[in-house]
Amino acid sequence: VQLVESGGGLVQAAGSLRLSCAASGQTFSPYAMAWFRQAPGKEREFVAAITWRGGFPLYSDSVKGRFTISRDNAKNTLSLQMDSLKPEDTAVYYCAASRIAGVRVDRAYESWGQGTLVTVSS
Repeated sequence: VQLVESGGGLVQAAGSLRLSCAASGQTFSPYAMAWFRQAPGKEREFVAAITWRGGFPLYSDSVKGRFTISRDNAKNTLSLQMDSLKPEDTAVYYCAASRIAGVRVDRAYESWGQGTLVTVSS
């Protein structure tokens, strides 16, 4: 499955952004989906994941309560609503697809988008 992220940009601290990930090439619905991010000089880290049915969302401790992951299988899209953004949320955000649900490690994900940059100013 091919993935393309959009929605990144520059936002002030405490603001909001909504990222989208459009899937194509294969049926989207069987895949569990996730968002990862990579800040400058740091390793890629897990942000959030969701099952193929859209249930059982998982979040990293750093975004829990501020970010919401969702998906629309009819539209082949994955979303990440990001509220109360902090400067430490600045990173390139990637969506990823896996045949295994509930996984936080990036090596379990077989398809990746090119990433979209989110910059949060203080």
